[in-house]
Amino acid sequence: MTDRIDTAPAHDGVHDGGRRRELAAATVGSVVESFDWNVYAVLAPYFAADLFGHGKGGVSGTLAAYATFAVGFGARPVGSYLIGRLSDTRGRRFALSLGMAVIAVASLGLAVLPGQRTIGVWAAVLAVVVRVVQGLAFGGEAPSVAAYVTETAPPRHRFAFSSVSYGGIILGSLLSFGVLTLLIHTIGKSGLENGGWRLGFVAAALLGLAAVWVRRAAPESAEFQRARAAAGPGGRPPFLRTLRDHRWAVLTVFLNTLGGTVGYYFALTYLPQYAAAYHVIDKERAASFMTVVLAVVLVTMLLTGAAADRFGLLPVARIGFALPVPLVGFLLAGLRGGWLPFQLVAVLLGMMVAMVLGTLNVFTGLLFPTEVRAVGLGVVNAATIAAFGGTFPLLAAWLDSHGNLGLIPFYVTVCTAGPALGLLTAMRVPSFTAALRETEPGVQRTPGTA
Repeated sequence: MTDRIDTAPAHDGVHDGGRRRELAAATVGSVVESFDWNVYAVLAPYFAADLFGHGKGGVSGTLAAYATFAVGFGARPVGSYLIGRLSDTRGRRFALSLGMAVIAVASLGLAVLPGQRTIGVWAAVLAVVVRVVQGLAFGGEAPSVAAYVTETAPPRHRFAFSSVSYGGIILGSLLSFGVLTLLIHTIGKSGLENGGWRLGFVAAALLGLAAVWVRRAAPESAEFQRARAAAGPGGRPPFLRTLRDHRWAVLTVFLNTLGGTVGYYFALTYLPQYAAAYHVIDKERAASFMTVVLAVVLVTMLLTGAAADRFGLLPVARIGFALPVPLVGFLLAGLRGGWLPFQLVAVLLGMMVAMVLGTLNVFTGLLFPTEVRAVGLGVVNAATIAAFGGTFPLLAAWLDSHGNLGLIPFYVTVCTAGPALGLLTAMRVPSFTAALRETEPGVQRTPGTA
């Protein structure tokens, strides 16, 4: 890929050092976002009683902790709108720094939050409030990163930048499990339950502050600055009009996010439970193997981004987006039947998810014009994740409780077909086809509005 939407050079006077700072600013935030989001989930069994109280067998406190985790998903679309508007008006660097500062302060708040023995039910109330604040900040993080990477990546390496920036999410997940392992080996389970869990949130806060420092040193997007200067003082169009005027872009983001989020939560979080339900492998042994899968996913994402830069987005996307449709059902049938080992199925499913996620930041960023990129992309993305990603474990548990776990492969297959359909709808978006026209043979702009 060698052309940009903007016909002017994307980096007037910006050298490779500046581009590395831009990539670092985007990636470090993705690492912190993923780490902060996941460290809550992995530490929940250890702080549940402290913040949410004891129940029979400790179950009620744990359920409350996980319910609070889910509440954060509901706050994401609101955060996408609020911080997305700031990103589209005040600038990418401002939004990225603000969102990361809020995430860091919220993590520190969880680290020092008094327990129920000290302030009673207010511990649970404040934990929910902090988690909602984090959800707002998380909602604005992803679209601001996608917009920033789309606008600042070197034209010849835009999808490599996309894969590295999104790869920060996988790295953050690995880091959260690493911190948990370190704490268990140093202070033990009892130490974690007696307040040691707070160290995990201290680490999250420190990482967040480091990310703020990195982002403050990064340059603003030159493409954004030109778009703001061209727009003048008139402001941005109303949000609903943005959705209406860019309906094909909205549909494409929904389809891509649907496939990516359901694939992610099934292949990288729920798969061990699915395999254990069919007595294929012990759940703990399957979960321990997922660190290997995450490492493979990260490498596959990087290779996908490099391939898209080398051979063009369309050939790589046509292969990567289409593979899940025939293979998900086949792999899961082999897993249930015992003629495919869990390790092989987990790796292959993870690689298919990686081929979608590897180009996602720039792919979706190209769908909207600069002046509404963050808010248009962000709200649709966050709402889809909240509706389909955040609810996937609950849906799977409900199907399992009703004896319908066998429907999961069909549901996952339908959802992961979304990016393949999204590739078709993307060709109706003028800004997207304009970015491909000169570098990918046979790409023609389809008449009609985005």
